[in-house]
Amino acid sequence: MITRPPLRNREGEHAYDATWPWDRGRLRDGATAVLRVRDEARWLPYALPPLLRACDEVLLVDNGSRDGSAAVAVAAAARLGLGHRLRVLDYPFPVARAGAEHEATPPDSVHSLAYFYNWCFAQVRTRWSWKWDGDMTLTAEGEATLGDVGWQVGRTPVVVRAPRHGVYLVDDGHAWVDLGWRNVEEWGFPTGPDYVYAKAPSWEIRTTPPGIRTRVLPAGLVVELKHLDDDEFDHWTDPTAFSARTHQRKRREWEVVRDLRAGRVPDGLHEVVAPEGTGVVDHVVRTWLPGRPRPFEVVDPREGPAARSRRLQRVRDAAAALG
Repeated sequence: MITRPPLRNREGEHAYDATWPWDRGRLRDGATAVLRVRDEARWLPYALPPLLRACDEVLLVDNGSRDGSAAVAVAAAARLGLGHRLRVLDYPFPVARAGAEHEATPPDSVHSLAYFYNWCFAQVRTRWSWKWDGDMTLTAEGEATLGDVGWQVGRTPVVVRAPRHGVYLVDDGHAWVDLGWRNVEEWGFPTGPDYVYAKAPSWEIRTTPPGIRTRVLPAGLVVELKHLDDDEFDHWTDPTAFSARTHQRKRREWEVVRDLRAGRVPDGLHEVVAPEGTGVVDHVVRTWLPGRPRPFEVVDPREGPAARSRRLQRVRDAAAALG
């Protein structure tokens, strides 16, 4: 097994050194969702309830929020009677923005993305963790799936990838849902020395051992919420520098926001208007997305017809095998 020294930062901020979870003693069975947030108060009432119900613990690390994100999280958990599943920690140091700032920051600095992520995940006390964002939420099917995966994987060394779909809000009753981009990232990991963060070009990357098994969850379970009035890219040094080759997902998001603000609708976007009296986020996750035909299909313009046909046949075969 790989051994790793304790986390120590070059600034000498010893309160923000950390001992790895596997070196502190026996890990508990179960799953922890880890959210690193800054000014996510708008979205946490959507993000937290399904996570609190699906996971054994939700760890929220507040990185200098000015909008009361931590208080909103505590109130949301209390309303559900699940305050015992929420743990809130503070990380007070400015973290380098992805891109040039990140590349200029030493990996053992408290300002490094890699150090920040490692510090957050070093606080986990369970055998399994989810990397989660404060603007992501789940459908009911997604909530049940996350809960099932948490106990199904147990101590099995497997990494879970989850497709997510961008929801771009015009206002509380009107949004655009991006089903024209296949965004399937790694979100679920065992807790162990093989699965830590390292500095990479532009951002941090989680290490995984060679030959690790991967499980891909179905599409249609997770959405990422964005408001067209917000600066969605303030954590990047220069969003206009997104490369079509190395930053495909972020470039897609930036182009969608740019085009929608200009009155243009990119291919693959679907307009959703909520019924009167219902918020569009609730309508998307409770009605519109679950009502899409299954198996859920995302038409990605990067795929050629033959590759798309093969992938969709695999989806149909997998659905048929499940009964």
